[in-house]
Amino acid sequence: MSAFETITLDVADEVATLTLNRPERLNACPPQMADEVFSATRQLGDARALLIKGEGRAFCSGADLAASSESAITGGDRSYLSLSKNYNPMIKAIATLPMPVVSAVNGPAAGVGCSLALAADFVIAGKGGYFLQAFVNIGLVPDGGSSWMLPRLVGLAHANRMMMLGERIYGEEAERIGLIYKCVEDEEVMTEASALATKLAKGPTVALGRMKHNIRAGLDSDFSTTLHIEAEGQKIAGDSADAHEGMSAFLEKRTAAFKGQ
Repeated sequence: MSAFETITLDVADEVATLTLNRPERLNACPPQMADEVFSATRQLGDARALLIKGEGRAFCSGADLAASSESAITGGDRSYLSLSKNYNPMIKAIATLPMPVVSAVNGPAAGVGCSLALAADFVIAGKGGYFLQAFVNIGLVPDGGSSWMLPRLVGLAHANRMMMLGERIYGEEAERIGLIYKCVEDEEVMTEASALATKLAKGPTVALGRMKHNIRAGLDSDFSTTLHIEAEGQKIAGDSADAHEGMSAFLEKRTAAFKGQ
């Protein structure tokens, strides 16, 4: 496993925990962090679920706009290159990871940090956690896939509100409008997120990975194409050891013991 400077990665009991680890900067994400998150998704070992969290009092405050001149991402050309080479691969890697991903949001999830949190399959936030697209305040456009994710999650009205007005959406409202899976008390975020990641890690990993693929593919496909995508996914899942175990458990009227294979 690679040595990381801006994140930590631990794997235990088939759950990988990826921690954004720049608490002094509210886990602001320079290109290096994006690269390390991407690299971590290729080093998950025997993990069957991924939990993403932030160290300290924030999930991620966005790209590090106050970075040194060597790593600054301001300016049109540099922003384009950073998105293309660093941030977009990170977001895509999380969104397409063939296992369930849970994000635990405490404090701000802003800018690309908002996109990173929402790229997970399940987002659990504290009441004090919030989601922010602040690009309008500095004359930029939302990125990190937010222009694709937000309208699909909350509809055009709330997407426009978040992106064009730059309003904060706190945990309770985020759950109410469908932006996230669940809001809990701030002190319960990690307990709830860890429990969910552990539950998902005990599931049929092949089938869960195909569900992720099918859901996202279905968003951009017509009904007939989606039926075909599902049939292809069922072929893959149906040949898995977990599917055979699931059927045996059903016939024997017992709880299935999935192994992620």
